[in-house]
Amino acid sequence: MWQDLVSIDQELLIYLNNLGSKQWDFIWLTITNQLNWIPLFLLIFYLVIKAFGWKRGLFAILGMIILVAVSDQFTNQVKDYFMRLRPNNNPLIRDQIRTLISPQSNSFYSGHAATSSVFTVFTILLLRHKYKYIWLLLLFPLVFGYSRL
Repeated sequence: MWQDLVSIDQELLIYLNNLGSKQWDFIWLTITNQLNWIPLFLLIFYLVIKAFGWKRGLFAILGMIILVAVSDQFTNQVKDYFMRLRPNNNPLIRDQIRTLISPQSNSFYSGHAATSSVFTVFTILLLRHKYKYIWLLLLFPLVFGYSRL
């Protein structure tokens, strides 16, 4: 059963990874760089302060920061526990995928995708009664997570 899941995971990764092309690589590299998302985070922080005022807004932002830190640390613990090779280091599939960056650390699930999802869901729950289209933020972890492939 476990091996079947691993096989499906690898096949899906190979398929999705091979949908890319060299002409679009610069876009995915831009998307996957966390620093390029700073304007979005600043906008969200602005919306939180605008919705709740300085005192409650800063408390909410502190909550976001704590959630991101907890998600990041939990991801690291899972990666250290399972010690699964990243696809670019896995001899069974590394020749079947296009690799733009080659991290050497362990992998299990994308910490970037997990942390961006935690941040986004918290933000949506926090602001859903204040801003009608806040649910569009779900595009952030979807695009960011896909860029990790």
